Amino acid sequence: MDLDQVFKHPKPIIGVVHLLPLPSSPRWGANLKAVVERAEQEAVALAAGGVNAILVENFFDAPFPKDEVDPAVVSAMTLVVHHLQNLVTLPVGVNVLRNDARSAVAIASCTGAHFIRVNVLSGVMATDQGLIEGRAHELLRYRRELGSDVKILADVLVKHARPIGTPNLTVAVQDTIERGLADGAILSGWATGSPPNVEDLELAKAAAGDTPIFVGSGANYDNVSQLLDVADGVIVASSLKRRGRRDLPIDPNRVSQLVEVARRPRSPLSPAATEAPSLA
Repeated sequence: MDLDQVFKHPKPIIGVVHLLPLPSSPRWGANLKAVVERAEQEAVALAAGGVNAILVENFFDAPFPKDEVDPAVVSAMTLVVHHLQNLVTLPVGVNVLRNDARSAVAIASCTGAHFIRVNVLSGVMATDQGLIEGRAHELLRYRRELGSDVKILADVLVKHARPIGTPNLTVAVQDTIERGLADGAILSGWATGSPPNVEDLELAKAAAGDTPIFVGSGANYDNVSQLLDVADGVIVASSLKRRGRRDLPIDPNRVSQLVEVARRPRSPLSPAATEAPSLA
């Protein structure tokens, strides 16, 4: 996967738009206009702050189905993604939670979005939605049937889950890439807002070879430079929200400050050069 070709940057920062509850979800507010307006605000804040791409996901639809979402969710997300692509010039991606990768690739293919995120592409994970099995064979064949070149970024040992079997990170990364044919792999901590440790990132990077490794959770103002020393990119959501609260909208100042720190040249002889003022 050529990061420069897709994201126009060798170390992309991907900001996440958490959609308000969509039709058929438990907290759906029967107001699609409000969903679109909030998505607009967040996409503009991310673009203005300097991120390299935007990932749209139905974050507030929890509790999630483990595989197929309701058709109304697919329709709403297609509408929002298409709208945002007319609003910002950044590459846009799609994540249909919890693991409806087929719908994600369909939305991306029909709207011209650039990439999708898949929580479980290979293996079996025990999650709060039950056992989720990777369906790489179905997804890759479906992408081919659609004639699509949408890139697949796949989580390895995804957050909020435990693997069935031995949780060997090196094998999991290699299986995701070599047997699941992921275009990029994602490594997260155990939960939303929790980063992977640097040792795991280094293991994943070594196992991935030429395939890019992204950090999927926990990147923030204080650690993003360290994470990007190893990883090929970061996906950021919670730390960009007002007061760092995931239920609040994106804070444009937090976006620009994180991007500034991430892009600041680092000197190993001067750690203080990367120290940042508090965002409290």
